[in-house]
Amino acid sequence: MLKDYGKTWVYVYLRQLTLDKVKSYVKTGTGWDVSDDGTVFDPNRNLVALEAKMSNQTGQPKPSVWVAKDKNASEQDMSFSCIGTVQDVSSHPSQQRIHRGVGIFSVSMEVEGGPNVRPTPGMGCEANLCFTLVSLRTWGITDCVAPIVHAPSKWY
Repeated sequence: MLKDYGKTWVYVYLRQLTLDKVKSYVKTGTGWDVSDDGTVFDPNRNLVALEAKMSNQTGQPKPSVWVAKDKNASEQDMSFSCIGTVQDVSSHPSQQRIHRGVGIFSVSMEVEGGPNVRPTPGMGCEANLCFTLVSLRTWGITDCVAPIVHAPSKWY
């Protein structure tokens, strides 16, 4: 079992193209290259796994899970209902699988040094992106993706 998985963090799977686009925006907007530390690439499915934190601070809302009411509805008619927090839902055995859908995140950037540190081309300094899950809109569970497990230090 992974320590605190589903309580303080989760694995998120996204297309490589999506992560590359986010990294490009960071580079253009800040000048910083983004580190690939903590990401695992699955070339068979063109997916990247990364860790996302979950807000678990007192007074902060916990990330919620919203399920499609009708999976066959058109895009314009799609509606969702909240079934609880990620922490609550992940404790149910029937939900301990990979969900497909849309995750809504806050993204922050960490760099070593003080607040006046600026990127220096050719120096190899990189920024780390920190994803925090805010909400999840799911169309259901998928059996088409096998979990990619990285970070063996998180095992009990």
